[in-house]
Amino acid sequence: MTEQAKFADSVLYSNAVFTGLADEPFAGGVAVAGKTILAVGTRAELQACIGPDTLVRDFQDRLIMPGFHDFHIHLLLGSLERQGVNLLAAKSEDETARMVKAFADQRPDDPWIIGFSWYHILWDEKRLPHRSTLDKYIPDRPVFLFNAECHGAWLNSKALELAGITRDTPDPAFGEIARDENGEPTGFLYETAMALAKQAFTFPRERRISLMQDFLAHAAKLGVTSVSDMFPLVTMELGDLEMYEEFDQADQLTVRIHFLTELTGDLEQAKRMRETYKSENLQFSGLKNFLDGVPTTYTGYLLEPYADRPDTCGDTLIPKETIESWTVNADREGFRIRYHACGDAAVRLGLDCFAEAQRQNGARDSRHTIEHIEVIHPDDINRFAELGVIASMQPEHLAADTYDGHTYRKRLGPERVKYTWPINTLRKSGATLAFGSDFPVVGLDPMTELYRAVTRLNNDGQPDGGWNPEERISLADALRAYTIGSAYGNFREHELGTLEAGKLADIVVLEQNLFAITPEQIRDTQVALTMMGGRIVYQNS
Repeated sequence: MTEQAKFADSVLYSNAVFTGLADEPFAGGVAVAGKTILAVGTRAELQACIGPDTLVRDFQDRLIMPGFHDFHIHLLLGSLERQGVNLLAAKSEDETARMVKAFADQRPDDPWIIGFSWYHILWDEKRLPHRSTLDKYIPDRPVFLFNAECHGAWLNSKALELAGITRDTPDPAFGEIARDENGEPTGFLYETAMALAKQAFTFPRERRISLMQDFLAHAAKLGVTSVSDMFPLVTMELGDLEMYEEFDQADQLTVRIHFLTELTGDLEQAKRMRETYKSENLQFSGLKNFLDGVPTTYTGYLLEPYADRPDTCGDTLIPKETIESWTVNADREGFRIRYHACGDAAVRLGLDCFAEAQRQNGARDSRHTIEHIEVIHPDDINRFAELGVIASMQPEHLAADTYDGHTYRKRLGPERVKYTWPINTLRKSGATLAFGSDFPVVGLDPMTELYRAVTRLNNDGQPDGGWNPEERISLADALRAYTIGSAYGNFREHELGTLEAGKLADIVVLEQNLFAITPEQIRDTQVALTMMGGRIVYQNS
């Protein structure tokens, strides 16, 4: 090695460097050469890395840490949400429709009007909406509005017409076309029925490029350097692999994308993708599907009936025998599998399937994953570590409503509520935690997830001490779940997730030292600089 090769291209100093290997930051810095980390150490130790052309930057008390690795997003859907209309603030069905009308008037050339995050349980009248309200304001253009959880959609009559949905259209398996007393579609589609209108998500090339560029800029500004992109959305595949590949080949990806496609009985396409997409910035990551829906709409699968609707436990979205067979076969072929499971019965089903795969195929380093785990039965807690199953969780989900009015407290009842979002319990049991946002169900900003994980408080500051306060975790553990935990989940812990010599230089500098501020201040912390592969992709000038 020549003397010049030993020198860093840049050295980032700070009084607070969090490597992920210790619980506290230290005073020192990170030296970067090319796309990798050359050295991490004290200022004195890094002096040898500084050559005549090395750029040295001192960030004083601002926190240097590994780039955030969001383990669960829907990239295309989130990009659309940023260019669509967000309806969470609406307090009624009519107000929501008026917000959509105002947005539609601003975008006269959009073939479909797409919106997000309306939430009828927050409306003054807590009932599902009807197409006629949208028709009153937008009669001649199709409208598709995801609810806050993206497990249901509200359409106007024009959208139903274009999708071919009539009173004679049968409900798809594990979905429902809501109907009135006369059998006519109301405009609300549950779960898999949303796929009947998937033509809403076909866009011209110019729009696709715009969506991609906007997402990359947004992620970089938030310090997100890697993501897991979930293509499947309840039988719809929403991703733009062609555009991802185009950006990758042009070296324009500023976020590493690990994508998952739908688990079905046919593995041939997945095998081809596994062989094709394995670059440093764009990788096939595995297979994903849904074991249940969400408790809000009684589609989450529970072991015991809902507290406020004792006639149902919810159900699986795919027959149990089918999902077990798919799991065993995919595992035999070496695929990793990730299952959406909100209810405690769905969590158990996922674990049972992974256990059966081990029994039939033998144990291996599969890193199968359960997503969400919004409620768990205590008998299943230790099974994550025993089976080597990753717990992929999104702390911000617990703040979907005020604590007193939270739907889950009504749906689950006081006993099951003790086991909601059991983050610390799973951590203490030895399970690997991987954090993400589920963007666009909630925003992409990691700061909201960190705040929620360390406080367990809702936005109203309730309940006192936090929702199940024993489930709070330390800031260091939350940061690790959002960095090395997710990197491990994507089989990339050897090159991502911590600040260590030889790893890829995915580095974030925050405007504040999170370890020196109050938890409330975490939410307002911004990113000063984002580096991906040694290249600065964002800096707050």
